[in-house]
Amino acid sequence: MGNVCSPSFSCDDSVSHCLDCSVRKAGYICRLQDNLDALQRELQMLIEERNDVRVRVIVAEQQQMKRLERVQGWLSRVEKVESRVGKLIRKSPQQVEKLCLGGFCSNSCKSSYKFGKKVVKALRVVQSLRKQGDFQDVAQPAPENPVDERPLPATVVGLQSTFDRVWRCLMEEQMGIVGLYGMGGVGKTTLLTQINNKFLDTPNSFDFVIWIVVSKDLQLAKIQEGIAKKLGLFNESWQSKGLEEKANKIFKILSKKKFVLLLDDIWELVDLAQVGLPVSSCASSSNKIVFTTREIEVCGQMEAHRSFKVECLGFDDAWKLFEDKVGRDTLDTHPDIPELAEAVARECGGLPLALITVGRAMASRKTPREWEHAIEVLRCSASQFSGMEKRVFSRLKFSYDFLPNDAARFCLLYCSLFPEDYRISIEDLIDCWICEEFLDESNGIGVRNQGYSLVRTLLHSCLLEEEEDNFVKMHDVIRDMALWIASTTEEREKFLVLAGVGLIEAPRIRMWKGVTRMSLMTNHIENLLESPVCPRLRTLFLSSNIFHRVNSDFFQSMASLRVLKLSYSNPLLFEISKVVSLQHLDLSHSRIERLPIEFKYLVNLKCLNLEYTYGVLKIPPKVISNLKILQTLRMYECATVPQARDSILFGDCRVLVEELLGLEHLSVFTITLNNFHALQRLLDSCMLQYVSTPSLCLSHFNNSKSLGVFSLASLRHLQTLHLTYNDLEEIKIDNGGEVKRVRELSGFHCLKNVYISSSKLRHTTWLFLAPNLKRVEIDNCQDMEEIISSEKLSEVPAEVMENLIPFARLERLILEELKNLKTIHSKALPFPCLKEMSVDGCPLLKKLPLDCNRGLERKIIIKGQRRWWNELQWDDEATQNAFLPCFKPF
Repeated sequence: MGNVCSPSFSCDDSVSHCLDCSVRKAGYICRLQDNLDALQRELQMLIEERNDVRVRVIVAEQQQMKRLERVQGWLSRVEKVESRVGKLIRKSPQQVEKLCLGGFCSNSCKSSYKFGKKVVKALRVVQSLRKQGDFQDVAQPAPENPVDERPLPATVVGLQSTFDRVWRCLMEEQMGIVGLYGMGGVGKTTLLTQINNKFLDTPNSFDFVIWIVVSKDLQLAKIQEGIAKKLGLFNESWQSKGLEEKANKIFKILSKKKFVLLLDDIWELVDLAQVGLPVSSCASSSNKIVFTTREIEVCGQMEAHRSFKVECLGFDDAWKLFEDKVGRDTLDTHPDIPELAEAVARECGGLPLALITVGRAMASRKTPREWEHAIEVLRCSASQFSGMEKRVFSRLKFSYDFLPNDAARFCLLYCSLFPEDYRISIEDLIDCWICEEFLDESNGIGVRNQGYSLVRTLLHSCLLEEEEDNFVKMHDVIRDMALWIASTTEEREKFLVLAGVGLIEAPRIRMWKGVTRMSLMTNHIENLLESPVCPRLRTLFLSSNIFHRVNSDFFQSMASLRVLKLSYSNPLLFEISKVVSLQHLDLSHSRIERLPIEFKYLVNLKCLNLEYTYGVLKIPPKVISNLKILQTLRMYECATVPQARDSILFGDCRVLVEELLGLEHLSVFTITLNNFHALQRLLDSCMLQYVSTPSLCLSHFNNSKSLGVFSLASLRHLQTLHLTYNDLEEIKIDNGGEVKRVRELSGFHCLKNVYISSSKLRHTTWLFLAPNLKRVEIDNCQDMEEIISSEKLSEVPAEVMENLIPFARLERLILEELKNLKTIHSKALPFPCLKEMSVDGCPLLKKLPLDCNRGLERKIIIKGQRRWWNELQWDDEATQNAFLPCFKPF
């Protein structure tokens, strides 16, 4: 038979399955009431848990956190289940009424069964949701926008040019770290805010743009906290972490992101690696760091790839800002007010902080008298002007307080003795500071280096402004702040500064009492008829006054006077010899004709300045040599035409040189000599090994036709050389031998200014040995044919000429009345630093050493007669066209 397939069933299994189904179905009915009770309990507990989670979410969101998606989903599901279960519970009484036999059966089994099944299903859902609602965290830090827009002042002027340069640097150049520096209140923070907000226009360029305010009290933990908040790392546990652990967490995120870090108001080095910044990515410019500081030195410490100075506003921009703060309503109140308002605005020196403060204070002043009074207050006592002390000076004083030592702070206050906008000679400052004992005199020439270091400190702090030719200037508002500080110092110092205020009489005697530093510079004082009693007076500035009458006892009661300045005046000198305490006497640019023999009693004198006293006819013998402790003697451009026979200036000046050689403590001198033998005596002395000679004038140098270049180069620290009215025909370069000797001594390395007039020199080829020349002026030299002679240069060995580029740092070249001058140099020169070239009275000069492909990075000015310019010859039309806009006719 064939095989037969047939299913087989277990009767027991079938019966069991049917019984289970029946039991379950019966259970939906007989246990309906219990299940309803359980559902209500579970729902109530779910609602309570839901409410707790909602509270946690609300609290987190108030802390700027974002609820988790799974939490939001759970809350939504709970809401739906609550609604569905609510309907079931509302229908439950009807279903319960259908039950009979003590709840074990129903009048409508099918209906009760379906309802009971829904209840059981709902119960399971509620129980499941309760388990899912056990959240450890309900929210997380909200993801930050890449850039947070920051508020800007309503009026921002004068920063666009700097902003454009900085932004171009950040976007186009390979610059990772950029510094913005400038004095307090100049607008650095505003500029940084503009940069921050500009990143809103490029949202995809960087993942994070982070703004941190640092301030004077540098705390790396606070910087880390600011970064952590931006990165979403900041939570309750952040504070308990150590500096290194925080840095590691910051590093892990930022090393994988592109970021910009904006650090506002830093005063010292911020160790970026210690904060957690991936420094290598900043160095390679994939990320950017921009910071503001008042200290240019900080730019170096931060290894900034570029540094930009934020300057004070020009007057047009300053007026626009001032006008906005005052308001046209006030300015139009009276026809005289606009002109007065311009004078008030000028007193603010273009400093935005001062313009805003003064402008707001003047917004309610609607009469000319009020504006006139404001001008007087700002000029004479700016600290008394409304808001200046609290809003301006107190902020600027941070820079003063942050100076490294008391010496630097007092040296700043000392600069306030000079008038507004005064160009202060750095050499003059250091002379005064040495005599005031602000500097350590123990190491000779080193004390001047210390003085220069102090000046650089003040410049780097933006408390002084650098000027050309070794001068500095003090911003008007900084000066006002310094005077305010000086007026509030302790009793041991008392300043009285009335410089440049138009005085026609000296202050009354009572005003001199207790004063330690006084300045009456740049006034119109003619008479000093009283005899003030001021035993504490140490410093007296009387420069730029024309004195006709002086009380013979004027200096009688100044026993402590150390520094006396009488430059640019017509001083009556005989009484000065009574001030035996005097250490510094400045008679430069004065109208004196002779030094009194009584000057030999000024035995404590350390500095005597006679520069530019052209009219001095007599210096009696033994006056200079009797000043045994003299350290600085300045006689550049002094007595250019000596006549008196009983003077040490008479004849060949060798008597003067001999007296100089007898001064054992002399460390600096400038001098005018009229004789080759006097110069040779000086050069042969061992004194030049340790004495600095920053300025030399050879005037009426008529007994020598030539001079070896090494003779001049052996003068230490020579900065200015003037050759005038002499018979010199050549300054010789001995076949390169002289050049080698000059280079071995680093000769002419300091030489910056050369003036040659009324000389018989035919060329000045030796100038190529001065690599740092800034200014050359040559006039009235009828024999001059070439400035740099190619023939003379060819005699110099090639190895000596290596890396020597004539006029590499020259800024100004002025040539006048050189009738036979044919060439400046036969080859085109780069002139990378040239600002001005002026040519007048040089009819044979037909070609300039200019190349359109070199040296045009800087805009230069070429001055001359129109006819001369039109007759110039050019290598090609491109060169002519390139320099055509540079010409400015006389």
